Order: sequence, then structure tokens, then C-alpha cells
Amino acid sequence: MFKKLFIIIVLTAIAPCSFAMNREELNIDFFSKFNDDCLPFYINSALENNHELKKAEKVVEQYRQQAKISLGKELPSLNVSANYLGVHVPKLDNFQLTKNAFVLPFFANYEADFLLKNRDKTRSANKAYEASQEREKAVFIALLTDVATVYTNIMQYDELIIIAQENAAIANNIFKSDERKLKRGTISITQYNNSKNRVETAKNNLINLEKQRDILLMQLAVLSGISPNEAKNLQRGTLDDFEYCEKIPTEISSDVIFSRPDVLMAEKNLEKAKIDVRVARKEFLPTFNITGVWAFNTIASGTFFSWESSLAALLAGAAQDIFTGGRKIANLKLKKAKYEELFEEYKQTDLIAVKEVNTALCLIKNDRSTELNTTSKLQNSLGNLDNSKKKLKRGIISNPEYLAELSEFLKVQNEFVQQKTQRITDYYTLYKAVGGQL
Repeated sequence: MFKKLFIIIVLTAIAPCSFAMNREELNIDFFSKFNDDCLPFYINSALENNHELKKAEKVVEQYRQQAKISLGKELPSLNVSANYLGVHVPKLDNFQLTKNAFVLPFFANYEADFLLKNRDKTRSANKAYEASQEREKAVFIALLTDVATVYTNIMQYDELIIIAQENAAIANNIFKSDERKLKRGTISITQYNNSKNRVETAKNNLINLEKQRDILLMQLAVLSGISPNEAKNLQRGTLDDFEYCEKIPTEISSDVIFSRPDVLMAEKNLEKAKIDVRVARKEFLPTFNITGVWAFNTIASGTFFSWESSLAALLAGAAQDIFTGGRKIANLKLKKAKYEELFEEYKQTDLIAVKEVNTALCLIKNDRSTELNTTSKLQNSLGNLDNSKKKLKRGIISNPEYLAELSEFLKVQNEFVQQKTQRITDYYTLYKAVGGQL
């Protein structure tokens, strides 16, 4: 008994401490492999300043303290109370008691955990704590993925805005040419109005792109813990130079998939539920309590802290509930149902994990092929544009015809920018799907 008590006290001293999230588990180096200096800055800024992460850390701390509370219930309790005692006693020969006295009792209580019920409750609390740690890791990974995705989309909009500005300039040049043609009477008013509408459409498209970029800049600022007032001043690289420097795997080990934070969290919750069922069964068994009292008083003769003026008692026994109105049976059935629910949740989480990883790999494979095809189209359009430029210099085609070819090239370039962005964001999707283990 004393050996077990000593072990519990040692466990209390080395109980789980509050550790910050281990950044090595998050594989932050993944975000430094895109030939870009700004993305790692925003990733680290988010890790230091994001309030959602700090909130997740506080939730983990709550579960940690709950586990320590449960462990503390396994240990003996000792308390003391100071009491004034006023009594009226008959006067007897050779036996005198003080009518006004001071009593200082010490109470010690310990529930002997012969059946390990309290130990199981502590194990259950520890499993809840471990599950909260996995939940925290999932929050971290989701945030880093969001930061990288938003940052990449901002660079995409930078490129799309440049293309939109060129398109607006082309539409404006064509409109000016049509305006001169209208004065000469070589085109109808309908053609003139259509040309003017194309200018307005190009302007609206540019405004919408700038609006979307401003929204993403504010979102990146908030995710990184930076004031939204500084959003327009956020530094970033260019999409042309932004590229992953290492090879993305074409297949993922099942060990990696089942090490995802959500899978491990479901596993810890299932283990906790299994322990809770065991505790519910042990509730039917008796409890063993040991209570000790040592009280010092000034009623009897002798000094206050002497043996003559003290009263000591030790009480040990077993207690058993006779009738609880079916509460313990209902509690056992409830815990079993909860275990079965979490078992199904665990299996579903496994299926979702496999699905998300396979989906991410599928997206990378197909979007890479689509990007290659778009690159080929871009090269063909560039060749056509060079050919049109030569024809323009020789006077074979008119300037509006050249501008039409340039507009077609910009359309393919716009498609290429979107395809490259999609492929890179697929990498982030895979990073999240494997729990950062790329």
C-alpha cells in the first residue's frame, strides 16, 4: 500500500507539463522549399501571433489540469479546522472539564483503490488530454495550410491584375480606333457601342480582381496576426519564381495516413471510452475508505499539543450502495453506447483519411497534366503572337488584328496562371491530408 502511495506521489510530481506544440511535428520546413522568402515569414508570424492557435493551446491546458485533478483524487486528503467549543458539563469529583475550549482537529481521508477504479478515472482523463493535443495539432496544420493558400492566391491575383490591365489597354485602343472609324462612317453605331462595352467590361474585371486581392491581403494579415490596416503593405514574391523545389511523392504509406491528428484523436477518444466502460462496471463494487482523526483540545488537562490533551481515532471500512434506482445500470449502458458511437466514428475517420489523401494525390496528378497542356497552348499562342507582330511590321495585318491576337495570348496566359496556382495549392492540400508528414 505504501509503495503504491509513493508511486502515485511521484507521478504527481512528474505529471504532464504544459509544453508548446513541437514545431518539428508540423514540418514547417515544407513551406521554406518554394523559393520564396515571404511565405516562411507569414507562417512563423501565424505560429507566434494567431489567436486561434493560442485558444487551442489554452484548451489543451484545461485538459492537462483536469488530468492532474483526477490524479490528485487518488491521493490522501488532509485538512484541519480550528473550532471554539462551549460546553456545559456536570461537576464530578476528580474530573474537571473546561467549559470554554479550543479544538484543533486534523482529518485524513483516503479511498484505498484496491480495484483501481480511481486509477482508471485518471487514465481516462489522460486520454482526453492526449486527444486534445492531437486536436491542437490539427488546428495548427489547418492554419498553416490556410496561410499558404491565401498567400499563393494573392500572388495569383497579382498576375491576373497585370493581365487584366493589358486587356483593358487593348480594349481601350480598339475603342479609340473604332471611334475614328465611326467618324469616317466605316462602322455602325452598334459596332461602336459594342466596342465601348468591351472597355467597360475590362474595367469592371480589373476592379473585381483588385477587390478580391484586397480581401485576401486582409485575410492573410488576420491569419498572421498582423493588423488589417497594414494589409496593403504586405510583401510577397512573384508567381513566376514560386515553385516547390523538391519532389512531391506519388504514393503515401498507410502508416502516415493513420498518423494524422484526427485519426489519432479518434483513437484516443475510443481508448478513453473503453476505460469509461470499465469504470462504470467498477461502480457496482464496494468502496474502501480509511479515515483518521487527531484532535488537540484545551478541555482536558495537559499542554495543548501533548498526548494527554489529544484525541485520535482511525476508521477503516467498506461501503456498498444497496439501491440507486437503476442509475449505475443506466450509466453503464450509456458508456457502452458512447464507446460504440466512437468506434464507428473512428472507422469513419479512417475512411475519410484515406479518401482525402487519395483525392489530393489524384488532384496533383491531373492538375499537373492540365498545366503541362496549358503550357503547350501558351507556347503555341506565343508563336502566333510573334508571327502576328512580324506581319504587323510588314503591314500585312492591321493593328486591331494584332491586338486581337495579343488578347488571345493573354487569355491563354490567364489560364496558365490559374492552372499553376491550382497545382501548388494541391500541394498544400496533400500536406494537410497527411498531417504535415511530407
